[in-house]
Amino acid sequence: MTDGGRGPFQRWTDALTVGGYRTGALMARALPGVVAEGLAAPFGFGASFASAERRAMIQRHLRRVRPDWPPWRLRQAVQGAFDSYARYWIEALRLPTLSPRTIERGITLDGFEQVSAALEAGKGVILALPHLGGWEWAGRWLAIRGHRLTVVVEQLDPPELFDWFVNLRQDLGMTVVPLGPGAGRAVLGALRNNEIVCLLCDRDLQGGGVDVEFFGERTTLPAGPATLALRSGAPLLPVGVYFTDRLHGHHAVVRPPAPTERRGGLRDDVARVTQYLADELEYLIRRAPEQWHMFQPNWPSDPGYGAPPT
Repeated sequence: MTDGGRGPFQRWTDALTVGGYRTGALMARALPGVVAEGLAAPFGFGASFASAERRAMIQRHLRRVRPDWPPWRLRQAVQGAFDSYARYWIEALRLPTLSPRTIERGITLDGFEQVSAALEAGKGVILALPHLGGWEWAGRWLAIRGHRLTVVVEQLDPPELFDWFVNLRQDLGMTVVPLGPGAGRAVLGALRNNEIVCLLCDRDLQGGGVDVEFFGERTTLPAGPATLALRSGAPLLPVGVYFTDRLHGHHAVVRPPAPTERRGGLRDDVARVTQYLADELEYLIRRAPEQWHMFQPNWPSDPGYGAPPT
């Protein structure tokens, strides 16, 4: 066995996986925008049909978000989540080839002055996001506006696929930091350089996070956003980026900064700020639950909770 214990068959399947993503990127970039976005619905339907387990999981999550929805509306939202996720991937693969003018025209913003104010203070800013809508578009918009942007991303297998995604985000103008032991130091360095740091934080990927109430049930969310804000003095801003109905349409909502002033011990302050962030994530997700891409178990009562991340 070579390559870290991966045998010939595994290396072959890894190559097929990476090749599939590369081929998908080439195809997505070759299509006109209206055609590419039009494929989201059929691809989303196919993904939903092929994955009963994920369909059941997102239904559980959406029922938490909107327990008042009748069954027909819940089914509609479940399919909407698959369609939204397909649109996210098609768009992410096409983003490096889209012109700055297209990016600029494809987004409207509410509350961005808070990001500008944070950068003027000189301590950087942390944007805390749920897996919602089209956040990569907003990252590309920030980069073409000249903002330095650092993103923390989950490690993927095979490593060649992770490297490919790193290169994709670097093409969008982002500095990529792998999630792991060295991430905190890298992010603190970016904040000292007055950069924007983006953290997806509605799922506790590494485990051992902060216990919070999230959509009416106890679970854990990562401690990183609150810890970094408390240690660095950088403002922590909850943010949601939503797809809109028009071609290339997006709308970003920047919420007021979390209350990160020190009130006691670090552990207690991290718990307080993380619960505040959980409440803000609830608000952002409730604005468009059908755009929430949470297909994995996220609460202790979910089947498969605590298994290795997928």
